[in-house]
Amino acid sequence: MDLLGEVVDWFGDGGNWTGSRGVVHQLYEHVRMSGVAIVASCVIALPVAVWLGHQRRFGTVAVNVSNVGRAIPSFAILVIGTQQVGLLEYPVMGSFTTFVALLALAVPPLVTNAYVAVAEVPDDMRDAARGMGMSDLGVLRQVELPMAAPLLMAGVRTASVQVVATATIAAFVGADGLGRFIIDGRAINDQAEIFAGALLVALLSLLTEGGLALTQALVTPRGLRQAATAPGAEAAAFAVAPVPIPDGREDH
Repeated sequence: MDLLGEVVDWFGDGGNWTGSRGVVHQLYEHVRMSGVAIVASCVIALPVAVWLGHQRRFGTVAVNVSNVGRAIPSFAILVIGTQQVGLLEYPVMGSFTTFVALLALAVPPLVTNAYVAVAEVPDDMRDAARGMGMSDLGVLRQVELPMAAPLLMAGVRTASVQVVATATIAAFVGADGLGRFIIDGRAINDQAEIFAGALLVALLSLLTEGGLALTQALVTPRGLRQAATAPGAEAAAFAVAPVPIPDGREDH
């Protein structure tokens, strides 16, 4: 039987869906550890990056510090952490070392996009809001954040997809998740199980991207959506990849 037929049979086997090693449980574990890491990284990174972008200060420092996590491979963090403290399971969070590795992966795109999204709000819009009597916090909440929403959400999309895809490596150190099918399949040379595990991870990543793309569209003010679809409009506000810090914009 060819590989695709074996994969179809694998998905059709009810035993592969139930129990502690089944698809349902491993999908739940994968979503749980990914979701906790994404939420925690947003709580840690976004308030600081948004405020620094509002102040237009220390942007290069903040982004460079956050990028330390990008310079260190997630797998290296996972392996070293596991050797030092083991899996160290906590309620909700799950494996602490997996959490740290995914957190280090998610923070850089969040910080970069959030800082640039707020810092790049046009000066005339800020000045007009202050001229209308808005407080500093009011300018941030009512002007800058709505304008920054598309690029800020692009950072969340980037970080989330990266985390969902990378959480697969947790299985290499014994944690649960969809990566278990890849690791367990390799152990017994079951190509169908390996293929099924990789397919599940890919589908979950695509669902994450699609769901957050819809969320991004919903939180984008109507005026920005109309401007983005106008002929010759800039599409940069909807870019998925993080953008670099512009030179000379920050006051160190």
